[in-house]
Amino acid sequence: MSDEPRSGGQEQEVQAGGSEQAQSAASAEASEPESPTVESERGPSEPLSLLGRINLFAGLTPHALRRIHALGQTESHPAGALIFAEGTVGDRVYLILEGRVRISRTVPGMGEEALAVLEAGDYFGEMALIDDFPRSADARAHTSCALFVISKEHLQDLLFVDRDLAYDLLWNFVRRLSTRLRETNDKMTFLAVSSRF
Repeated sequence: MSDEPRSGGQEQEVQAGGSEQAQSAASAEASEPESPTVESERGPSEPLSLLGRINLFAGLTPHALRRIHALGQTESHPAGALIFAEGTVGDRVYLILEGRVRISRTVPGMGEEALAVLEAGDYFGEMALIDDFPRSADARAHTSCALFVISKEHLQDLLFVDRDLAYDLLWNFVRRLSTRLRETNDKMTFLAVSSRF
């Protein structure tokens, strides 16, 4: 999954009978991520205690967790807020501390199609750490949520100077990616079998 927030304007109200240009502008702004509430420039102590419970950082030493924690910040998003949009450039990874986040795509003629609803302890946007492709889906706050956000640039700088940490993090990433691929295969198998009946 790819798979971070961008500042966006507030949704404009379009009065009936307004020009097409005003309606188009309002529609564009509604699809942009809202500006999150930043709790701190560097995460508070609570995220540090939660980092070790998140699959991506499981098994890392306390020292390694403190170094990663020092890179991030905590953001709050209200329910329904767009965290990032499909097609935007990914430059950070998100860890869910509280609440739930919905990963979805917009299907022409059908509307929003939810791909997954992630909960506290999950992470998303991680593909931005290993490639430069645009986001492949939207991420939206399913409920009000608190996220710990780490930028790709800061994490890459840390992994460049700490090769042991880079090795451990890579294996955690591979194991989690393998689990997600297995889950996807199981879902595809179920759908293929169901379609025969």
